[in-house]
Amino acid sequence: MANDLGFIDPTAGGSKAKISMAPRPMDLVGKVVGLLDNTKEQADVILHTVADALRERYGVAKVIVRRKEFYSRPASDELIDAMAKEVQVAAAALGG
Repeated sequence: MANDLGFIDPTAGGSKAKISMAPRPMDLVGKVVGLLDNTKEQADVILHTVADALRERYGVAKVIVRRKEFYSRPASDELIDAMAKEVQVAAAALGG
């Protein structure tokens, strides 16, 4: 039934280039987590809710939220580089 819904698996490829996934930490206790707001509606609300849960449930030391300039464009290299210097774990958000 799920196959009838037209979902696309973004991991299915299309590109011949293979990119290794970053190593995952065993847990988030004491980590600094970066969340990237894609600027879509409610993304900020979702991210701040996720940030609260990360701190309360998983012992995250600090959450840093950054916002892209435009939802339709990738985050700038400068933004990604700055986040990479500040955080140990990062995730991108999707809003409405």
